[in-house]
Amino acid sequence: MTPNDTPPAARRLRSSQGISRRAFLDRTGAAAVTGMAAGSILASSVAAPEAQANQPAARVPDSTPAMSSPGRFEYLPINDRPVIKWPNNARVAFWVAPNMEFFEYLPRSRPAQPDIPSYTRNDYGNRVGFWRMLEVFQRHKIRACCCLNLELLDHFPEMKNAMVSENWDYMAHGVYNSRPIYDYTLEQERAYWKDFIEHTQALTGKRVLGRLGGGAGYTVNTDDLMAEAGCLYHTSWIIDDQPVPINVKGGQKFIFVPYTGQTNDAGMLSINREADYFLQMIKDQFDTLYREGAQSGRVMCLSLHPHNIGRPSAAKYLDQALRYIMSHEGVWHTTADDIAKYYIANYYDQFKARAAEITQRHAATA
Repeated sequence: MTPNDTPPAARRLRSSQGISRRAFLDRTGAAAVTGMAAGSILASSVAAPEAQANQPAARVPDSTPAMSSPGRFEYLPINDRPVIKWPNNARVAFWVAPNMEFFEYLPRSRPAQPDIPSYTRNDYGNRVGFWRMLEVFQRHKIRACCCLNLELLDHFPEMKNAMVSENWDYMAHGVYNSRPIYDYTLEQERAYWKDFIEHTQALTGKRVLGRLGGGAGYTVNTDDLMAEAGCLYHTSWIIDDQPVPINVKGGQKFIFVPYTGQTNDAGMLSINREADYFLQMIKDQFDTLYREGAQSGRVMCLSLHPHNIGRPSAAKYLDQALRYIMSHEGVWHTTADDIAKYYIANYYDQFKARAAEITQRHAATA
């Protein structure tokens, strides 16, 4: 199968039709703001001029529809939590997250406009960069948990076979990197999760337990539907250096596993830095987390993209970074799947109990 062929699996998901619930809410919210603003103007126009002059300027609250917090997390400062001890008393749980992506030449969002730069950048990674990156992983015995564009498994069976052979874990990262799910209805997203989990398991033998949004996007229902489908974690939030529980409607034990926007090779292109700079960032990040992990365990993620780190000028710095990290004692080389399982089994309930205690204390003093 050539990269431009559309495999049968690519046609499993139907595109959304009509106005989405989010678009409806956006429109009605905008109308509500317009109505409130008009009411304020009318009220001010009939007030007596002298009364207005004698009154201090009133603070006008921002009436723009918004949600200041997702309501998914309890707040516990990192210095006021149950102490985490990783297996073998490791200080740092270290996991590597290759982003295995496929960007369509003619995305659905603009079917008459070829996106040659995005397509070719990712295609270089799949033709060349992946294999160069894989050699470095094998040298250091790295078992990865990849952020997977589902259809890559169908487009490139050679890559799928290599990942299976290395016993990688897989977390969802969209069907293609060019098809976000922002406008999916509840039922469309529920079907999306069923398809993603079943198809990945059929081709790799592994059960998808987590997700990184990225180009795949998200909806307000994503965490609830993931937990409903039997997943354990979502990495997109990037709010902490330790796992923390995520509240979901069904009450399942579901958590955030730390991903990274810092030790992420996407920055090499976005800020126009070269790989030696990225190497130093990795070392500095590790050194801090390793020091802090002596008190309570930390998580470090190394996020990679084959089209970046697999370039001829970059791969040697990945080799140096992995050699540096793996030379330290007290490092648990693991995957996001295993971090999630360990944390849920050992620390989820402790965190929730501590958060409830703090909430009760605040309520008593309010």
